[in-house]
Amino acid sequence: MSSKSRIILVTGGAGFIGSNFIAYILKKHPADTVVNFDALTYAGNLENLKEVENEPRYSFVKGDIRDRKLVHRLFAENQFTHVVNFAAESHVDRSIVEPELFLTTNIIGTEVLLDEAKRSWKLHPDDKYNKDYQEGVRFHQVSTDEVYGALGKEGLFTETMPLLPNSPYSASKASADLIVRAYHETYGLPVTISRCSNNYGPFQFPEKLIPLMINNCLKDKSLPVYGDGMQIRDWLHVFDHCSAIDTILEKGTTGEIYNIGGNNEKANIEIVKLIIKTIGKSEDLITYVKDRPGHDRRYAIDNTKITSQLGWKPSYTFEQGMKETIKWYLDNQHWIERVVSGDYQGYYYMMYTN
Repeated sequence: MSSKSRIILVTGGAGFIGSNFIAYILKKHPADTVVNFDALTYAGNLENLKEVENEPRYSFVKGDIRDRKLVHRLFAENQFTHVVNFAAESHVDRSIVEPELFLTTNIIGTEVLLDEAKRSWKLHPDDKYNKDYQEGVRFHQVSTDEVYGALGKEGLFTETMPLLPNSPYSASKASADLIVRAYHETYGLPVTISRCSNNYGPFQFPEKLIPLMINNCLKDKSLPVYGDGMQIRDWLHVFDHCSAIDTILEKGTTGEIYNIGGNNEKANIEIVKLIIKTIGKSEDLITYVKDRPGHDRRYAIDNTKITSQLGWKPSYTFEQGMKETIKWYLDNQHWIERVVSGDYQGYYYMMYTN
């Protein structure tokens, strides 16, 4: 638990990981205040935050991180001590179809946040090169292991590996990471970066592998699997991801990058077959489809740095995490139905407008 109260700006806080992070912080740190800033694009769902929406330490502001005037006003009206930037277009398939949206949101949006944090946290705002910032402030960039590109059959991603992104999405995230680093090196802005493996858990938008397969299983629809299904990912439970970011905020060294992995390498087809078996459906539902362009074959995280230096480690085994995750989606089929139908998008208007 943090010793001092924090005022945290969480961007993209209505998304899958961001909403879980907000709930985690408010529960673990009773002195903290959180402002959730989200554009509520297709993947942003305020229903994910029903349990905290009446919490006096929580507030929501609708807006786009590319909107410089609005971001400036947010910083002027709040004395943020921390920024945790989840806001990003994140679906690889969409980035192949519409790369410009990913570049402007993930790169320009990050630069806007950095600029306003730099301006807000200066002790001497008239001197843009003065590196004396307020004590205890931090800008944390949430990134992805996809910036490293693909691995062969052996080896793990380490923080010192070169960035070799293979999709417009991962290229935009790598670019954002470099801008965050540049603001630290040039202006002395207190920053940290985390790069995580594939997340899973409650409230994940059903375009992603695990909720998509669960939803299709429940409806006896075909289960589309890219290529041969042998693409390997390291799977990380979203709660473990939240605890890792919290650990970095409290113990991490400014200017450093931390890989966050769950030590769970699994092939996509293994995941699909596990879901089928758990729900009690037939593998005849599996349909192999043409692989997507630039599809990385294998990701695997070396999390030695965060475990040895900061004392963090994942708490979920994959078996435990998947059992709980599948049960959550089975128990919350109404949530999936509202997301798939688009009805969830009316929640903002019901709760936050006249």
